[in-house]
Amino acid sequence: MTMTIRLSSTTGSISPATSLVIVGDCKAELWGISLRERLRRSFSTAGITVVVDAEETTTESANIIIVRSDYVLDQRLVDALAARPNTLLLSDVVDDENSMVPVAIHIAADHFSQALDLIAQGQFDATNYPLDVDRFSPSELGGNYNIKLRKRAVPYAVSINNTPLSQIEKLTFDASYKGATDFVTKFFWPVPARCVTKWAAARGLTPNTVTSLSLVFVLLATWLFLQGHFLAGCFTGWLMTLLDTVDGKLARVTLTSSKWGHIFDHGIDVIHPPFWWFAWWYGLQAQGNTALAFSLEMALWVILGGYVLGRIFEQIFRRSFKFHMHIWRRIDYLFRHITARRNPNLAILTVFTASGAPDTGFIAVAIWTVLSLMFHGSCLIQAAVVRLKGNEVISYMNESPRLA
Repeated sequence: MTMTIRLSSTTGSISPATSLVIVGDCKAELWGISLRERLRRSFSTAGITVVVDAEETTTESANIIIVRSDYVLDQRLVDALAARPNTLLLSDVVDDENSMVPVAIHIAADHFSQALDLIAQGQFDATNYPLDVDRFSPSELGGNYNIKLRKRAVPYAVSINNTPLSQIEKLTFDASYKGATDFVTKFFWPVPARCVTKWAAARGLTPNTVTSLSLVFVLLATWLFLQGHFLAGCFTGWLMTLLDTVDGKLARVTLTSSKWGHIFDHGIDVIHPPFWWFAWWYGLQAQGNTALAFSLEMALWVILGGYVLGRIFEQIFRRSFKFHMHIWRRIDYLFRHITARRNPNLAILTVFTASGAPDTGFIAVAIWTVLSLMFHGSCLIQAAVVRLKGNEVISYMNESPRLA
């Protein structure tokens, strides 16, 4: 049995409250990194930054987390383990002897030897186990609601020994997808996005590199719209939206998310759509179409104003009720697929442009913006009425509201 290599601690001479021990010598890789490195990154995200050898744990740490190196864990399980001392995670999969597999344990350092033997042996007998710990399956420990990604999903704890690597790859990629999103991202991009993500991970590309490339396509599409090259602009815009899907997935599957990366990616997402719509309007003017000039200018102001007001509605809802508007009721979740955001709007423009009517498509986007704004405004008012009546406003996905 091979223990982990000790990493330097940023705390100097201060002993860490909880340290991590990774048991086993699994050499497998997933998304370009070893499973051991995945575990280290995952627990570091949860605040467990020190990985130690078994010989050092009894003297330097009050608590120890021991985890098998041949398992891939959902981040929700890692977060829960880090936050809950005296916790044992058992896999949902039984071995040949029909005993649950102990995957990880968070235990006081005084019981390290017993806990280490349990995890290393990979067998658990509830009738003959001396340690007093709370035992959980993945769904019991992590819950079935993913707050950050706004979807229902059972957390995974899968063994590389029992599950094909390709299946684990698909599982982790699917798990990285947000639940409430537009129809293009949800139904058209998963397969190509997975291929591009795999390609990028294999070459060590960072999520910020992908985001930077998407910014190049943002600028190129803007220029094409300004010049009136609408079909070419749409094609470039769709490439940008694909990369916009890839960067977040790459960050999650490789556990390389960062605060700056989130700001960089989200900032581009929020800021660039109005510039695209203005460029589209400008490109129409450059074509000399005067018959619809007034209507197109009105459409521009409706689209820009509706975009800003829609974002304001969403923020008011989120600040008031501590969760996202799009997951309050199932109808809100379904409407998120088609609401007047960038991808649905671009889809409208693409269809009309392909039919030779980019100007009519622009007006259609304005109309859809108004209808979407009415829907979200109604949602906000209805939620306020529910609260005024003394009832709690909660997401249909979860029993209690949470802020992602």
